Amino acid sequence: MKRMLAIVLAVCMLVLGMTSCGNSSASDMEYVKEKGKLIVGITDFAPMDYEKVEGSEEWIGFDADMAKKFAEHLDVEVEFIEINWGTKATTLETKVIDVVWNGMTITDEVKGLMGVSEPYCMNAQVVVMKNDIAANYTTTDSLKSLTFAVEDGSAGAKALDALGITYTACDDQAKALMEVAAGSTQACVIDLLMAGAMIGEGTSYPTLVKGLELTSEQYGVGFRKDSDLIAEFNKFWKAAYDAGTVTEVATTYGIAQNIIAK
Repeated sequence: MKRMLAIVLAVCMLVLGMTSCGNSSASDMEYVKEKGKLIVGITDFAPMDYEKVEGSEEWIGFDADMAKKFAEHLDVEVEFIEINWGTKATTLETKVIDVVWNGMTITDEVKGLMGVSEPYCMNAQVVVMKNDIAANYTTTDSLKSLTFAVEDGSAGAKALDALGITYTACDDQAKALMEVAAGSTQACVIDLLMAGAMIGEGTSYPTLVKGLELTSEQYGVGFRKDSDLIAEFNKFWKAAYDAGTVTEVATTYGIAQNIIAK
């Protein structure tokens, strides 16, 4: 009888332990707070996420600065990890990162792979090329004769797929720009916000210009499916917007006109 009682107690302890573990993993907010760190998945993408000094690993930008404020709101530290954009959903699901926060376009595909915040910023996908050829490519049909570079798995890649245009896939948008500047390809497709910060007179790429806008879109922050951090983020963002913090940070990086009112 005593042996049977011991077995029953052992089974109960095991079940309780499994239940406890399940509850812990069910709450992303508890998981992040327990480890004391919010790990943010990014790519090199000015003006949203970029290094203050190249090679410094000190990340700034609109998204980076707001991620720091969200981590502060959660009372945890923040860590930024450069990820492969094409595998962002897997990287998130396997808990290599806790959030995808990098000017991510909200699409049906993205919403099928992860939980997404309320939209916070307007954007578009634009064609970028050298200024001496831009006048020759003003229609989508004319673009089909160009060679393109684009970030793998990005909204820009989806826009080119829809037009039936082949391209060289790059790790990030910065590399796509470099391909055009170096003459390896004739054009690339990047986010409008990045184009505003990176090309034209007085920028890193003064001979590159914006061409056609292929899409209009909204940015959101990606979390694991059914994560309780989504509601917490939306609450944080509304409070930060009402306090003027969002507009202040957006003004610093020249994108205040793109922010969605809350």
